[in-house]
Amino acid sequence: MRDRVRDRGRRPADEHADVVVVGSGFGGSVAAYRFAEAGLRVVVLERGKPYPPGSFPRSPAAMARNLWDPSEGMYGLFDLWSFRGLDAAVSSGLGGGSLIYANVLLRKPERWFVRESPVPGGGHEHWPVTRADLDPHYDAVERMLRPQRYPLGLPPYDETAKTLAMREAARRMGLEWVLLPLGVSFAPEPGAAPAPGLPIPDPGYGNLHGMPRTTCRLRGECDLGCNDGAKNTLDHTYLSAAEHHGADIRTLHEARWLAPAPGGGYAVGYVVHDLDREGRRVHTRRLPQRTIACDRLVLAAGTLGTTFLLLTCRAELPGLSRALGTRFSGNGDLLSVVTRARDGAGRHRSLAGSRGPVITSAIRVPDAADSGDPPGTGDRRGFYVQDAGYPPIVEWLAEFAGVRGQLRRVGMFALGRLAAMISRSPQTRINAELAALLGAGRLSDGSLALLGMGRDVPDGVMRLRRGYLDVDWTTTTSMGYFTAMRSVMRGMARAWGAGYHDSPLWLARRVITVHPLGGAPMGRHPGEGVVDEYGEVFGHPGLYVLDGAAMPGPVGANPALTIAALSDRACERILQSSARPARRTGGRTGGPTGLSFTEEMRGHVMPGCADPAEGERLGRANGHLLAVHLTITADDVDRFVADAAHEASASGWVSCPTLGGGRMPVQAGSFNLFALDSAPDSVSAEAVPARRRMLYRLHFTGAGGQALTLVGHKDVHDDPGADVWRDTSTLYVRILRGHTAPAGDAGAEVAAAGVITIHLPDFLRQLTTFRTRGPGGAEALARFGRLFLGELWDAYRDLAARPRAT
Repeated sequence: MRDRVRDRGRRPADEHADVVVVGSGFGGSVAAYRFAEAGLRVVVLERGKPYPPGSFPRSPAAMARNLWDPSEGMYGLFDLWSFRGLDAAVSSGLGGGSLIYANVLLRKPERWFVRESPVPGGGHEHWPVTRADLDPHYDAVERMLRPQRYPLGLPPYDETAKTLAMREAARRMGLEWVLLPLGVSFAPEPGAAPAPGLPIPDPGYGNLHGMPRTTCRLRGECDLGCNDGAKNTLDHTYLSAAEHHGADIRTLHEARWLAPAPGGGYAVGYVVHDLDREGRRVHTRRLPQRTIACDRLVLAAGTLGTTFLLLTCRAELPGLSRALGTRFSGNGDLLSVVTRARDGAGRHRSLAGSRGPVITSAIRVPDAADSGDPPGTGDRRGFYVQDAGYPPIVEWLAEFAGVRGQLRRVGMFALGRLAAMISRSPQTRINAELAALLGAGRLSDGSLALLGMGRDVPDGVMRLRRGYLDVDWTTTTSMGYFTAMRSVMRGMARAWGAGYHDSPLWLARRVITVHPLGGAPMGRHPGEGVVDEYGEVFGHPGLYVLDGAAMPGPVGANPALTIAALSDRACERILQSSARPARRTGGRTGGPTGLSFTEEMRGHVMPGCADPAEGERLGRANGHLLAVHLTITADDVDRFVADAAHEASASGWVSCPTLGGGRMPVQAGSFNLFALDSAPDSVSAEAVPARRRMLYRLHFTGAGGQALTLVGHKDVHDDPGADVWRDTSTLYVRILRGHTAPAGDAGAEVAAAGVITIHLPDFLRQLTTFRTRGPGGAEALARFGRLFLGELWDAYRDLAARPRAT
């Protein structure tokens, strides 16, 4: 049997792609876009169907079939699982979990990237990435998903009862309250005024559904799928952009197996589902299987789907880490309800859970790590509690669920009508009686669901049991965490004069998670994780896990943004890698050869100073730091070498707390290697031919949207002393206001000036970052080396002839 399984990868493939992406959630959609944008042939295999605006089911009959089980003829949106200690709800459709998530796009708190945090039963939760590593990629994802905070201070949003109640409870309890960044369009465009029901213009890359979208109508239906298209889901954003750049997106295509392909790369077996079979049982194991080969394979089928695939295909992937299936957690998810809220005078208080998007705000409870406590010294694990709204249909269900009150109202209505008939009452208007029949609706109006999530203990294990996925995880080791969360939720209920109710599942100490994580965790080595910090499977180059399965522990915050940022970071690394395959044309490779390398420089600048040397001195004295991290890319090495300006592109980030904090992405950048300087500042005319400059020009945006340009040069020339290292590692910098071209530098206002350098450890690291792509990589690297050394020889040729001091 095992030999037959391993033969899968040796079957002739039906087709070939540069990259195959399995799944279209937050990890897969980002990967599809990044690779397609880079010009690679990308195929996305998504098992579910597309859901354009207006297609999400709402009627009872449609909702009854809105589940995913192809063997029973169901191809719906929700995929529900039940395991030993918890249940899980995930999505099946184009856009993955973004179709049913509650829109929250939070960054993982910096101190929650824990390291060597002990886990009961052995091992540690260890995040090999940091918040600083992810911040530029959080920025990139936010630019695409365009999160907006709920506009609470503006009508008609200013009377949203549940949001105001959350703020009040946090104030009473002395806890932090925040309006959350939501992937929802309240305003049609950045800077526009928010209002419900406004048309949303399509972005430049279009919309793969071709359907109109409108801003949020505040109907609380986010978790059922947004029929207005107000959610900035992945099908409207990353996947539309990926398709615009040529990605082949295939819905109802379900991956079944994977294996290494002969000669490198991977083969993926998949089946195609047919909606004509909807409502009928299907022998899904008998569906014809097709095969696609690829140079790179990205698994992004979600925590449950990806881990199940890897467990199923373990025999085809020899040497796969024993950590496969470990570090499972539910991201601390817990659901509870408060009911019958009352104000200070004992009167009914409205919480109006169906008004607004599902979630608007959160109360954050700190972690032991937030206080800087060393790992293992405390068991206080942080969490968020968020208002969890619901669609109006849930309010009707809640009211009619109160059978005793409903029967009483029906009885009173019937008696009243009978009395009117007997007495032949002249009163023909019955509005008051009908209002009494419907009731005051206070049960639903005064109720609100609360959703908690945070840092539970990631000690769950996923495995196969008779061919089915099984998860062994219980609330036992996380009981302290859940007890603290339930205590805060009870405190919120008291602040609202409301009753508190655990989920019925909690009676059996079970929870339901919508954020399953882990199973193929990242680590520093195969003994610790299945993948490295860039999602590449240890021992299997070109195979990546870029979804929730790669998390080494709970994100704590809603994990969507972190999964997307990790995927963006991995794709950037892959695209810079020398292992990047050349595009295929008729089965042969061709085109120019590109080269890239990365460098990092650090130093000091002084605001308001125009002279770099003086700026460095004053900046050092005042602690004004500047750091630049760049990837220099020459798309065509032959053209780069032949061009007298030796110009390449520069991308990366600039960090300067004085001008804007954080890592500010380079929006456009250029680099010139050894440009001839015809007018040097401090040498005689006869020395001009031997003088060179390395030139840098970086456009970025600082605090308050201020456009800035970093203009820098390395002055490479021969003067007394052995100064080759100093000249090639020292960058003299001026930061100008505005995005300037060279001709405009002289008239631009100088915001700051200083000096940054490549430190020796960074230089040694830089030597390992040289990458080529396309044919003849080794020859291209040699040509670049000859250019570099030749120019240095021209600049310092007199140094070799200069007599040594004795």
